[in-house]
Amino acid sequence: MGYKRKKGDGDDEEMDGEDRGRPSFNGSEKRNVILPSMIKNKDKRAKVYAKQKHEKKIEKQKKIKARDAAEKRALELGEEPPQKMIPNTIENTREADETMCRPDDEELFADIDADEFNPVLRQEITPKVLITTCRFNSTRGPAFISELLSVIPNSTYHKRGTYDLKKIVEYAKKKDFTSLIVVHTNRREPDALLIIGLPNGPTAHFKLSNLVLRKDIKNHGNPTSHEPELILKNFSTRLGNRVGRFFQSLFPQEPNFRGRRVVTFHNQRDFIFFRHHRYIFEAKETKTKGKDGEKVKARLQECGPRFTLKLVTLQHGTFDPRGGEFEWVHKPEMDTSRRRFFL
Repeated sequence: MGYKRKKGDGDDEEMDGEDRGRPSFNGSEKRNVILPSMIKNKDKRAKVYAKQKHEKKIEKQKKIKARDAAEKRALELGEEPPQKMIPNTIENTREADETMCRPDDEELFADIDADEFNPVLRQEITPKVLITTCRFNSTRGPAFISELLSVIPNSTYHKRGTYDLKKIVEYAKKKDFTSLIVVHTNRREPDALLIIGLPNGPTAHFKLSNLVLRKDIKNHGNPTSHEPELILKNFSTRLGNRVGRFFQSLFPQEPNFRGRRVVTFHNQRDFIFFRHHRYIFEAKETKTKGKDGEKVKARLQECGPRFTLKLVTLQHGTFDPRGGEFEWVHKPEMDTSRRRFFL
């Protein structure tokens, strides 16, 4: 039921019972509630968006300052500081995996001691890598292989020609190579890597994407011939640990830190990001209390190449597409959840 206000209240319009619960805005509040998408003019829309973004930034800075002040006050009073809020991400809310590596997993360490990479990683054998291509030529393939040769020590390139891959594997075994890398191309562009551990496997097939060569990286550096330091990150499951050890077996286990070279394999959501950097130490003059001093600042300079790998298959033994036994195969039905990762 509706009711009528008295004339002295300022208006005579009827108000229905449903309207009483709705928020009422005056003219100034209506003007403040403006979304950029409601503005048709592009310049005005950009200005409103920039203003709202700046206001959000200032508000965020105020919250950070208030939190820091509360922490400082709590420490002065000997109290526990307020708990920090940790945002939920896809990584820290990933689905539980029974194969996650644990420090007390004796079965994992037993498998590591008996795997194919153990002689190289214990420095009983020096890694020696043979790099070749598929039978089809590519535009950026030779440049990519040239940069791989500069990244991986003790690596050699042999032209594929018309040789079958199994014959190349047998040749590499006779020449005491520890790994074989085949750069596959499609439409004259590198699109996959096949890495074969020698002499007994395993064989890993990776999809290659987002390739950026050294010459296309802005302000890139030129690597030296020193053996690089290797960084492996986020290979947390048993499969990830095995893949990480596979990459590790390509590089000597005694990095030469004087060369300041760093090779990184960073796994994030089962995409493996490859980066190659070198440390640079810059000396800058500083003035402290009227005295001239020198401050050394360290930074990273990318040397390239830059690319992303995605594991497709992991096979027991050397390359055998027909009769080989696969340890792991990626299938489309595995991608039903955004929070399920395998490495």
